[in-house]
Parts: sequence; structure tokens; C-alpha cells
Amino acid sequence: MFEANVPAKDVAAAITKLEAKFKQEEFSFELVKSGGGYQFLTKPAYQASIGIMLKQQSKRRLSTSALETLSIIAYKQPVTRLDMEQIRGVNCDYSVNRLLEKGLIEIKGKAETVGRPILYGTSPQFMDYFGINNINELPTPKDFAQNENEIGEEKE
Repeated sequence: MFEANVPAKDVAAAITKLEAKFKQEEFSFELVKSGGGYQFLTKPAYQASIGIMLKQQSKRRLSTSALETLSIIAYKQPVTRLDMEQIRGVNCDYSVNRLLEKGLIEIKGKAETVGRPILYGTSPQFMDYFGINNINELPTPKDFAQNENEIGEEKE
């Protein structure tokens, strides 16, 4: 491979130029920062047309149980199946297996507890799927908080 020391400012300048170039209307794709790197992605205005042209079928959505399991893994990682099941109150085997098949989670090791259960965490594909660069970009629980007594009309 090539071994060259390129200053970080030069790399950043080149990326900025590429982003500007591909934001122009003549291109159907753009450079997007995602998953800790950069990808060329179709611009939203062209996605439907390209999908029809390529006869792509839309991706199957994750089930509610898979999303619940995935959120537990994302926020509590590394986490065991037992931990997930205690939080959800139901068996998580099917959801964990589906998430592994889709590549959204991965095995991170084994816990140092009795039986050495497998620890699960999110994968780089999880970052791409949700368009985040770092696990710290996940919404915090306070982002979901609702004020009490919001039912009904406000008092004047």
C-alpha cells in the first residue's frame, strides 16, 4: 500500500471540496458522514426513481420486539440475553438472532460471571443503518420525557 503522511487539514479540505461538489443539483448522490466514515448516498429526491429503476424491494422493517431489544443493547451494551430479558420481561432469543442475522449487533465477548454468558453490542452496520457516527449521538432518555398532565387543553 501507499505510505504517505497526509496532514489531517489536507484530508479535511479535500472532503469539504467533495461534499460541495456533490451537493450540486447535477448529481443524484452526495457525500455523507456516517458510521465514523464517509459514504456516497443517493439524495432523498432521487431515491424513489432509482428504486423503481433498479426494481429494488424496500427493506423489511424491524419488528417492535426487535427494536425494543436493539434499543436495550444500544443503551446498555455490552449486555447479556438475561439482562435484556429482565428488562423486557419476555424471551429475546428470536429478536437477538434476527438482529445478529441483519448485522445490527455483534458478539462483544463473554461476561466474567457464572456460566460466562455472551455479551452483545451494536455493530458498525448499526451506525450506518441509523445514520450516526458515535453511540453518544443516541437520544438521551430526557429527549423522550413528557411533562405530566399533558392530556387535554392548556389552562389559560
